[in-house]
Amino acid sequence: MIYRKFFLLNAYTTKRITMMKSTKNYQTIPTFKMTSCLVIASLTLVGCNNDNDSDTFATPTTPKVATNTSLNFSILETSDLHNNVLSYDYYKLAEDKSLGLERTATLINNARSESANNVLFDNGDTIQGSALGDYQAQINPVKCDETLGIYKVMNALKFDAGTIGNHEFNYGLNYLNQVTGSQFNVDGITASPSACQGPNFPLVLSNVYSTRNKQPLFKPYTIITKTFTATTPDGKTVSVPLHIGVIGFTTPGIMQWDKKWLDGKVYTQGAKEMAEKYVPEMRANGADVVVALSHGGIDNSPYSPTMENASYYLSQVAGIDAILMGHTHQVFPDAKSTDTRFNATGVDKVNGFINNVPAVMPSFWGKGLGVIKLNLTFDGQKWVVNKPNTKVEVRTIQNADKSFVAVDPQVGQLINAEHQATINYVKTPIGSADFDMTSYFADVGDVSAIQVVNQAQAKYISDYIQANLPQYKAIPVLSVSAPFKSGFAGGNDYTDVKRGNIAINNAADLYLYPNTVQAVKVKGSVIKAWLETAAKRFNTIDPTLTTPQALISTFPGYNFDMFTDPNIHYEIDVTKPVGSRIINLTYQGKPIDDNSDFIIATNNYRASGGGGFPGLDGSNVIYASPDANRDVLINYIKSVKNLSLSNNGSSRSWQFAKVRTAGAVTFKSAANKIAIAQTAGLTNISVLNNDDGSNKGLADYAIDLSK
Repeated sequence: MIYRKFFLLNAYTTKRITMMKSTKNYQTIPTFKMTSCLVIASLTLVGCNNDNDSDTFATPTTPKVATNTSLNFSILETSDLHNNVLSYDYYKLAEDKSLGLERTATLINNARSESANNVLFDNGDTIQGSALGDYQAQINPVKCDETLGIYKVMNALKFDAGTIGNHEFNYGLNYLNQVTGSQFNVDGITASPSACQGPNFPLVLSNVYSTRNKQPLFKPYTIITKTFTATTPDGKTVSVPLHIGVIGFTTPGIMQWDKKWLDGKVYTQGAKEMAEKYVPEMRANGADVVVALSHGGIDNSPYSPTMENASYYLSQVAGIDAILMGHTHQVFPDAKSTDTRFNATGVDKVNGFINNVPAVMPSFWGKGLGVIKLNLTFDGQKWVVNKPNTKVEVRTIQNADKSFVAVDPQVGQLINAEHQATINYVKTPIGSADFDMTSYFADVGDVSAIQVVNQAQAKYISDYIQANLPQYKAIPVLSVSAPFKSGFAGGNDYTDVKRGNIAINNAADLYLYPNTVQAVKVKGSVIKAWLETAAKRFNTIDPTLTTPQALISTFPGYNFDMFTDPNIHYEIDVTKPVGSRIINLTYQGKPIDDNSDFIIATNNYRASGGGGFPGLDGSNVIYASPDANRDVLINYIKSVKNLSLSNNGSSRSWQFAKVRTAGAVTFKSAANKIAIAQTAGLTNISVLNNDDGSNKGLADYAIDLSK
């Protein structure tokens, strides 16, 4: 696919045309004089470069179109694929039909069969999130002349454009520069004569800038031209070119979450500000329609240039015709959603509009496809979106009868070599355990899948301090971790490592993310605040209510940090309001002094402010390790060799404060797992039913808080 920059040409000035192949490699074509503007409507227009060139667009001309001509076209979106190319769980080494781009591809094919007037965009968090992604990034890194596996598949599916999510930065700028076929002008990256292999479609991102040259890291936008079929007022079918502007945004949280890669090299701008800057430019350069790829969800709290989910405010920027959202892993529109942000003024969660702008979010991991069917009318000068005739929906890979759509067979064929290599990698044995390590009941006290993570982190930091940081030797070292897989995606979304041999895939199941270990020095008061924030995981329970109350809130499980150390104990009183739930907090049997020093082993996400925990903003990090938490865990298991329940899976530091409730207190977990709760000593758990009706493999359980 060839993309071209346009330079305005006239009889008195000789200009050049630059051809750009794969959006990155430049070749100058011989100059020649023109007596009028050169316009080639069928070619793609690309926004300003990431160097200091100043590109001038020739406004594309549109062939004469009759007033009131009507055009319908579909905008298709994937988001947060997280390198789940196949319907396969590398942690369980088993098929998982509930996810995978190979099934989303079938939805894409079906949508395209309905209408040839379509474009397909990806909204980021694409390259990271599965063992396949880690294998190609860290174990057997993809070579410069090779295309990343998921991009190879997306090329075959003929994506038209994409943007960059926050997780694209997890492996560092050098890797991102390589696999996207870029040539970043940033410190630490050596310029090369030509770029490596990237995707065949343009990647756009408007709000991340290079510190070196104060220019966007990627192209901020692109304008692609599609020839679509339209209908004239007298019913005739005509072919017309439509110039579609595509602009991308990511969450500014990258500067905290991946500080070790980005600090001093890039910086972020506000999404709203960049939209206000570039959308008028896109229109001036001939965009008939503007689509915003927003790697962020909906948040109507007061605007800030650093806010994580800015889609609500993007909808207020004039000139944006559609918004494709992501990052929060939700479905929008969703009439049944209980998320209060979906009920904000101007948000239509039934029909899929935000401030009268059509918007969609298609879930995650390839579980769904976002579809916006835009209806346009030509008013004699420009194309106008007819909002009443525009339809927004999310199509899921699960059918009404609970079956799943078939896979697109070409996807598996394209990725088979990488898939098999990843399976071989994750099967590598590293130790054994005499107990099951699961997170099915981590929300109510089971630490079988968490204690070993905390032990590995604490030992790693303790050893480092003893060898390299003598000034901290006398300070106690503790560790926190969370149940990263806690059922958000359904009954299969839990850690479940069976007793017996432990392989690398099991360690990846125990520690889901490619974080790195960091240590923070905090006061006892910060530990209290830390735990109070983690306790947001629970709703406030009214003990006098006779009706059932849900224990678990919408606060993510990956933020439910907990200690699993015999030296520290605390209770969580869920009848108290948020911020005052942690009681009887002790260390070595004595109340923790607010002014006492502690060192906490955690990850780079939390230490740099991820999750909004008080007292954690990166300023109190005493050691930012280059080693991944997962690798530290693997090395720990290798050193211990034989894990036991008594030593590595049963040291619970917390419990619920005892309280009698008039009605049932309920929570959800995977179906048919009550025996696991009993093995963990949770005798106050009972089954209400083994099918909660969600079609996600979840069951309803109850907990007796008086025991």
